[in-house]
Amino acid sequence: MSGHAEVTVVAGDITTQAVDAVVNAANRGMRGGGGVDGAIHAAGGPEVLEDCRRRFPDGLATGDAGWTTAGRMPARWVIHVVGPNWTRGERDRSLLVSCYARALAVADELGAGSVAFPLVSAGVYGWPFDDAVAAAVTTLRETPTEVREARIVALGRRAYDGVVAALG
Repeated sequence: MSGHAEVTVVAGDITTQAVDAVVNAANRGMRGGGGVDGAIHAAGGPEVLEDCRRRFPDGLATGDAGWTTAGRMPARWVIHVVGPNWTRGERDRSLLVSCYARALAVADELGAGSVAFPLVSAGVYGWPFDDAVAAAVTTLRETPTEVREARIVALGRRAYDGVVAALG
């Protein structure tokens, strides 16, 4: 029977989290990039990119999620999600919400009990910050899942304070 994850927040580096899975804010091509994506590929090593190429030869759709090995990171898996790019006019909030809900569904398929999330689309993709936080917290709290802990890893003071405030 599904319950709901406890949503927590930590300040720090998502690549060093000792959790079952870390969530990567990827792009549709699934071949690495900047921000969280670049950091995860750098920390995980070439195994992450090789697994992306093998498992996602055509990439991944915006709002969807899929998993690969975590390579050299402490986590077992990377759950890749493709957030909407606000700065390019992708403003359908349901796609952002879908990233979190689909990541939890993939985590359930894997049997992951703890998952670390970045604030999807809140960086270079330009999603309005307060709404990016609200979408993360609300979706992680309300989506039925077997995941015990959904840990939001905040990069920087503003992100940390924003998530703390949203968690109440």
